[in-house]
Amino acid sequence: MEVSKRIIEIIDSNLIYCLIPIILTLILVELFFKNRFETRKTLNLIRWLIIIYTIVTFTFYLIGMAMNPDEYAFINRATGPYAWAYWIMFLSALILPLTLLIKKLASKFWYVILVVFGMKSGMYFERFVIIMTSFHRDYLPGNGNAELENGNTELIDLFAFGIGMIFLQGLIITILTLGIFEIIKRKKTVYNNLYN
Repeated sequence: MEVSKRIIEIIDSNLIYCLIPIILTLILVELFFKNRFETRKTLNLIRWLIIIYTIVTFTFYLIGMAMNPDEYAFINRATGPYAWAYWIMFLSALILPLTLLIKKLASKFWYVILVVFGMKSGMYFERFVIIMTSFHRDYLPGNGNAELENGNTELIDLFAFGIGMIFLQGLIITILTLGIFEIIKRKKTVYNNLYN
């Protein structure tokens, strides 16, 4: 179970968190190079990646809840004071990605971005809370505001660096995927020209 949890964490950090920059890059490529690259095929690949990821992670979540219910604390979160927020995050991570099975919705770039944001809305909210609480850390011992401002500046720099790395990673993944689809398209064209 620990190995599967670690594999999902690696996929999260290296691919799933990069989906918004990947789709934004696809939108820009489609906008600047109309029908030149295989952006629709890449979007379709992302669609199936999201669907498979959702099914796999939900399956592991159910198995984990059955084997070790104390670690997942589903009942406390689903019925506690913030149950409404938990259910919104839970359903948007489970139901929203499965709407990509509808091909008409899955072919729209902006809808896929909405789905990706919904999938990881809990993570975005968690980061938002961490950043906001770090700005309002009046409880720290120290010499005053200079130390707090320095800590906030370092946090903002770290946050900006993290976002920049995610966008760079998304850009690289998009370029590689479009390149692979372009190579496949050229090989098909050469094969069709030779044997037709």
